[in-house]
Amino acid sequence: MDDSPRQILDEEGRLRPGQSVPEGLDAEALRALYALMLRQRLLDDLMLTLQRQGRIGFYGPATGQEAAVFGSGRALAPEDWVLPALREGGVALMRGYPLRDYLAQCFGNALDVTHGRQMPCHYGSRAQHQPTLSSPIGTQLPHATGVAWAMKLRGAATVAIGYLGDGATSENDFHTALDMAGRFALPAIFFCQNNQWAISVPVSVQTAAPTLAAKAAAYRMPGHRVDGNDVMACYAVTREARARALRGEGPTFIEALTWRMGAHSTSDDPTRYRDEAVTEQWKARDPILRLGRFLLAEGLQDEDGLQALRESLGREIREALAEVEAAAPSVPLGTMFDDVFASRPPHLAEQAAEAARFGVPTPSH
Repeated sequence: MDDSPRQILDEEGRLRPGQSVPEGLDAEALRALYALMLRQRLLDDLMLTLQRQGRIGFYGPATGQEAAVFGSGRALAPEDWVLPALREGGVALMRGYPLRDYLAQCFGNALDVTHGRQMPCHYGSRAQHQPTLSSPIGTQLPHATGVAWAMKLRGAATVAIGYLGDGATSENDFHTALDMAGRFALPAIFFCQNNQWAISVPVSVQTAAPTLAAKAAAYRMPGHRVDGNDVMACYAVTREARARALRGEGPTFIEALTWRMGAHSTSDDPTRYRDEAVTEQWKARDPILRLGRFLLAEGLQDEDGLQALRESLGREIREALAEVEAAAPSVPLGTMFDDVFASRPPHLAEQAAEAARFGVPTPSH
């Protein structure tokens, strides 16, 4: 296996020799991808500020990894299922998840459709075929295998993509999921954002394998490495994996090599365990700058247009934030009796009635 990551755009935003823009990425699609990536960066910067100000409790940014998130997400169809890790909230956004719901989930207030029952930054949306992420590492991968198995049994022309970080490849669930997916030739994609740090553990300490993609061979599936800061390459390799799955040829493992520019989450301080001089080197490979340079060089956008876009996205985010923060700060306690059963059973109806007697609002079900 060739260990060099696949790359279409070089670090200066130029097409590499012999490479071309992948099919499916016309000028409009490329501008849309740039806007999505930039909005995620602005959103992540804002959410980090809000957490430091005590306005939300937790956040996990995708800073520096936007190409992997949106390149892979762009290759999916709306009916495909997404089993996310920590940094794929942007995939839901690009598939139609409302920005207001994204923000409200982090506040856990009256506008939060999950009624404050999840940690902040733990999005999920049935409409976008994206179950809520789970904090335990790797647990989403057997779920991705299960969804893919269901799709195969139904004869549906859909795939399931399970996202993971490099640390998840050291978990039992990773091996279980890939083993079953390979054994039954399931329509699954396992997309690993190898940002080279599992919180404070470097990938070199986790495995003796020369690459994470090499692990795919044990399960008789292709393993591909891709430049995770090249949105075109991330799109192309995921699109090919999806087509392969739909042909009935089974799962694919993708290792997107990238770098976590900031902290693992707002609970982390990377300066305590890594050389931030390396981070500065990776900032020169910023995926948003790379795509922006391509758009400018190809005449698909100009500097004034990029600045206007940044200002427009900033306004969109600030307006959504104002709406969310103006909502009631907490979820009615009575909602605890809802969403457990399709209809409220007698014992919960009794508890809700008793709670109401003590002044706890209990919405009708």
